[in-house]
Amino acid sequence: MKFYIATDHAGLDLKDYTVELLKEKGHEVIDLGPFSKDRVDYPDYAVKVSQSVLADSASQGILICGSGIGMSMAANRFPGIRAALCHDAYSATVARSHNDANILCFGERIVGRGVAESILDAWIDGSFDGGRHIGRIAKIETINT
Repeated sequence: MKFYIATDHAGLDLKDYTVELLKEKGHEVIDLGPFSKDRVDYPDYAVKVSQSVLADSASQGILICGSGIGMSMAANRFPGIRAALCHDAYSATVARSHNDANILCFGERIVGRGVAESILDAWIDGSFDGGRHIGRIAKIETINT
């Protein structure tokens, strides 16, 4: 699986851990930054990942900040992006199977490395169920902001 990943200054340590973990599991990872703990604005990085995922439909995105909330809000401004804020493996599983989520968001101040790994495993192992969920996803796409 191919992942585009980014963070802000508050999620840098967990981003770096996640990049290495995904590579160890055999996934392709495109790290869109940042690469230092200098203060940055999370929407700038949500834009980078969202645009990359939209341009590369076979890919998935990962966005990390302090809480994951700001990243998910910014990413979901893009039509075609379904960014899911996940705090545990179950929410990651459901985000993939019911919501066809294409960007995973979590927060370094919320989840630790072990929980992050279980979230990633659930995300990677998950897939969209289709069926009754297809119409719901289509309705999301028709909502105008």
